[in-house]
Amino acid sequence: MSNTPQPAPVVSEHIELKARNVSFGWEQTPLHWIPGDPFTGHTINVLHLLLPAGERWFVHVYKQVLPYIRDERLREDVIGFIGQEATHSAAHDDVLPHLKALGLDPTPYTAQVDWLFEKLLGDRTLPPGRARRWWLMERVATIAAIEHYTAFLGDWILNADALDERGADAVMLDLLRWHGAEEVEHRSVAFDLFMHVDGGYRRRARTWATAFTALLFLWQRGARFFMENDPTLLDGKATVGAFLRAGRQGTLPTAGAMARSIPRYLSRTYHPSQEGSTAQAVAYLASSPGANGGR
Repeated sequence: MSNTPQPAPVVSEHIELKARNVSFGWEQTPLHWIPGDPFTGHTINVLHLLLPAGERWFVHVYKQVLPYIRDERLREDVIGFIGQEATHSAAHDDVLPHLKALGLDPTPYTAQVDWLFEKLLGDRTLPPGRARRWWLMERVATIAAIEHYTAFLGDWILNADALDERGADAVMLDLLRWHGAEEVEHRSVAFDLFMHVDGGYRRRARTWATAFTALLFLWQRGARFFMENDPTLLDGKATVGAFLRAGRQGTLPTAGAMARSIPRYLSRTYHPSQEGSTAQAVAYLASSPGANGGR
């Protein structure tokens, strides 16, 4: 356990976590699910490439760290987190056959993502003791950094009214907002777990830098993959300019908002409960068609 003073969470933002039975039907969702804007849709589609393997990896790592948890409420939170992440992975995985049926085969990219999480970030043959614990703590810290950005994106998608105004596909929006709401709902778990089992600031900052760089690289590469392989586009390109324009239009997060998220995570007084709204997340989950039997 870390000797570093732990930032105080916002107590009112804590909630019991549970996995939900969700159902999304993709039959009517077009390839360009934001009308007239393939770039923005494909940039968001990168989630479907990264999350299935990434969240399976989260679950795998957290099952290994459970024996290190000495706080019963945190253990319950982690178990709830595991259930939600497993459901997220399966739900996004279900989108991939639909994309393939529409002529955009994601397999070349997802095979590389699978390698990243299963091999590069997977278990290593290490002797029991310090080396094995070090690698486990590195991965726990990396997940905390990644979860900072999944919560950031979750809060953003819940408030991205511009997507509704542009006529975005209702089923895709519901998937994204259901997932985003659960990311807001469990946004503190990964950070609390890291602080409980390690909490070292140098590790927190180092793994943030690694995770942030990797996410930027993978995201831009995924957006380029989709745009270049979209069978309906003659010369599809993913550009920084297009990203900045989408941010100004409200259909993607702004570069400024992403930049401002960096010092917040690196602040020694940071706690994820200070961001987003559990009440807003729970309200969306209560009304989500996909999270309520497709009603």
